[in-house]
Amino acid sequence: MIEMPRLGMGTWHMGERAANRALEVAALRLGLDLGMNLIDTAEMYGEGGAESVVGEAIRGRRDEAFVVSKFYPHHAERAKLRAACDASLRQLGIEFPPIGDRFDRLEDTLEIVIRLSTGEVVSYNGHHFGLNEARTWPVPMQRPHPPIWIGGSGLRHTLPLAARYADVWHSSGSPKELTELSARLDQLADDVGRDPASILRASSLSLSEPDAVVRANIEAMAEAGFGYLVCGWPSEGRASVEAFAGDVMADYAG
Repeated sequence: MIEMPRLGMGTWHMGERAANRALEVAALRLGLDLGMNLIDTAEMYGEGGAESVVGEAIRGRRDEAFVVSKFYPHHAERAKLRAACDASLRQLGIEFPPIGDRFDRLEDTLEIVIRLSTGEVVSYNGHHFGLNEARTWPVPMQRPHPPIWIGGSGLRHTLPLAARYADVWHSSGSPKELTELSARLDQLADDVGRDPASILRASSLSLSEPDAVVRANIEAMAEAGFGYLVCGWPSEGRASVEAFAGDVMADYAG
């Protein structure tokens, strides 16, 4: 496991001159050697040149580095954002696999976490990741394993994974939409032999509405079977949170 450093490296003005490329790559690699394993770059730096320099610097060392890049403001729209991100990933030489592969990796990760949490010696041959007589010690304090939250509403990948692995399923939408998704989750859980009631339903709650609306939303979510609501930090700030805690939350505690 690598840790996020307090000091990282920027790449402003890198990738602008071919004559400097070798020195720039060497500088970034030296930074990695010294533990500065956060590299910040952007598509606008050298019009992608800095990202290319970073890609060369981390080649063969991808697992050692946190890489942050940024796109142009004029690419911040649906039609352009995907192309901008794809171009940055190509420059950086960073793999971003298809969605099916990403879900396969998530499934492998869930299997590995659950199996290792037993404290037993585990071998596992997954889609992408595996274990060969591995063991975790000490085991987590939470038994049988730390609660697994899975968030999303995708019918093809997310809900089937939630049905198999989630202790808590989180999603957003209207009470009607969430009721329909929850019913689908019930069916999927039944199909794999799990008690649907063992999966806690969770959603999100805005505190930026008037108290009456917040209360109505809480009650609608409860009616839909959602027993856990995550409160986002409101734009109104701390006063709104304190008002909610004092005027609303106590009526629904327990």
